[in-house]
Amino acid sequence: MADLELLTPRQREIYEFIRDKIQRRGYGPTVREIGQQFDIKSPNGVMCHLKALQKKGLIHRETNMARAIQLLDDPTTPEPVGIPLRGRIAAGQPIEAVEQEEFLAVQDWQLAGDKFALQVSGDSMIEEHIADGDYVIIKQQKVARDGQIVAVADGDNEVTLKRFFKEKNRYRLEPANKNYKPIYRDHVEILGVLVGVIRKY
Repeated sequence: MADLELLTPRQREIYEFIRDKIQRRGYGPTVREIGQQFDIKSPNGVMCHLKALQKKGLIHRETNMARAIQLLDDPTTPEPVGIPLRGRIAAGQPIEAVEQEEFLAVQDWQLAGDKFALQVSGDSMIEEHIADGDYVIIKQQKVARDGQIVAVADGDNEVTLKRFFKEKNRYRLEPANKNYKPIYRDHVEILGVLVGVIRKY
C-alpha cells in the first residue's frame, strides 16, 4: 500500500475521494466532479493534484480519457467493465455533446481502452444500418480517410455521425439517408472512426 503520509492534506483528500468512487461504482471521478467536490474552480487546479498523485505512484491516468483513473496501490480495485458511454451522437442534425458517467458493458470490447460508445439519435445513417437508439463504437483518432464513418465535432460542441470527405476548401459530412442533405463545414474535429454498431432489442 502507498504511504499516504507523503501526501499533502488536500492530495490525500482527493486520493481518498478517487478511491471511494472507484470502489463504489467501478470507475473514477471526472475532473469536473473532483473540482465540484473540493470547490476547485479551475480544471488546471484539479490537474495539478492529479499529476502530483501520479508522480507519487498512486494513480495512473489514460490520456484523453475523462474517467480513466486507476489506483496503482490497491489490487482490490475493480477494473471498469465495458467501454465508456460518452453520451449521444446525432444521426441527423448535430446535437450538443453531453458527457455521461456510464459504461456500456460489452464483453467483446472489454479491453478496448482506445474506444468509447455513443448512443445514436436520429436516422440519417439508416442506409448503413445504423438506427435511432443504436450504440456506435468509436475508435479514438484525430484523422480519417475519405469515405470513413466518423464522429466529428464542428466547433460549437455539436457532434454528429457521418461519412467524412475532405473537399478543396471545406469538409463534407455525408448522411446515409436520401432524405437528408450533406453538412458542409470549414472546420471539423474528428473524434474517432466507427468500428462497431450494437443494437438492443
